[in-house]
Amino acid sequence: MYKGNLLKHLRAFIQTARSGSVSAAADKLFLSQPSVSQQIRALEDGLETVLFQRHGPRMQLTPAGKALLELARPLVDRLEALPDDFARRYGSLDSGEVRIAAGESTIMHLLPALLMRFRRQHPGIFVHLHNVTGADGLGMIREDQVDFAVGSMLDVPTDIDYRPIYHFNPVLIMSPEHPLSRKRQPTLADISPHGLILPPRRLTTYQLVDLVFKKHALPFRVTLEVGGWEVIKRYVSLGMGISIVTSICLTEADRERLVARDMSQFFPRRSYGVVMRRGGYLSPQAERFIDLMSPELFGE
Repeated sequence: MYKGNLLKHLRAFIQTARSGSVSAAADKLFLSQPSVSQQIRALEDGLETVLFQRHGPRMQLTPAGKALLELARPLVDRLEALPDDFARRYGSLDSGEVRIAAGESTIMHLLPALLMRFRRQHPGIFVHLHNVTGADGLGMIREDQVDFAVGSMLDVPTDIDYRPIYHFNPVLIMSPEHPLSRKRQPTLADISPHGLILPPRRLTTYQLVDLVFKKHALPFRVTLEVGGWEVIKRYVSLGMGISIVTSICLTEADRERLVARDMSQFFPRRSYGVVMRRGGYLSPQAERFIDLMSPELFGE
């Protein structure tokens, strides 16, 4: 009896661990609250341990519960993906969905070409893009709310895998009227006195600029902090400051109204790639999308 219902019990356990309450798990599983509670009790009885500490409506995992979640989640994920896995290997995969987290700049500049390629090859697979910041994207990955994220990372947490795929040059941009526009190769010392327009300091670009200037023992001055490459480029074109961006965000129209200088001599190339939970299982649909992410798409 217990072994026959093990998968059902584990689903109830995992969903309760994810949501933190029996009622939320019941809603996700389309079951009654008593049914979910009964399945968790049956699992605890079978394993002869306590999996949750109950604090009112909230359910917190015990050390044994955390260990079981780590063991059970990939097993249940693989079992639930079995039909799609089978279709992928022995038939055609023409349905399902891919859930992707990405920042606004990645959605605007990196993902369009990938999505067009994916839609041509897999028109029946629905793609759900979540426009989030880096920290929120990591949270969605950890909560299994998305299959993976696409973005750039400097510091990779121990529970996260980052697979760089694309690399783009760092570029200094300025209006044609800016004094530095007459220099063919501005140095960090040249940039130091001038006001920079940068994304918020919690984001990778700001951290990278801070790291490089500190490494060369030079100060830098931020006169405007604002999110989004499109906004930054707009304010730079108005002569409100200069900025250091990634070459992927520069269009032909941008290069007509802005002066751009390659800064690879001072700043590392910026990588973008797949971010996912370490040890996590990817659905066949997600694997199909990642398989299309080849560097050749952007001329590398």
